[in-house]
Amino acid sequence: QVQLVESGGGLVQAGGSLRLSCVSSARNFNNYAMGWFRQAPGKDRDFVSAINWNGRSTNYPDSVKGRFTIARDNAKNTVYLQMNSLKPEDTAVYYCAADRRRTAQAMTVGEYEYWGQGTQVTVSS
Repeated sequence: QVQLVESGGGLVQAGGSLRLSCVSSARNFNNYAMGWFRQAPGKDRDFVSAINWNGRSTNYPDSVKGRFTIARDNAKNTVYLQMNSLKPEDTAVYYCAADRRRTAQAMTVGEYEYWGQGTQVTVSS
């Protein structure tokens, strides 16, 4: 069983930045691709970004492309999400997730095996 713990959420004004972190308990962290999703109240959990096992391949939806950057440090069992130019519509609970297939292609909830508990991001206008 892999445990994922997110941190770094908070309240920020529109145009501001936040960096989320997710620490994994996996003994072989580099066996997993990692992803970030978000869920606003009353809405589905949406894909935000993914990174492959070695950090050389990433994937973003158009809604965050150019504003968000995913990165990982395999020595620290940690994946990061740098969020810049935040907008009120970015407000959501952000979740990190792990995928055994190691690529950055998984973009749906069902493709990820392990999930964190989430961290709240609130962007005020």
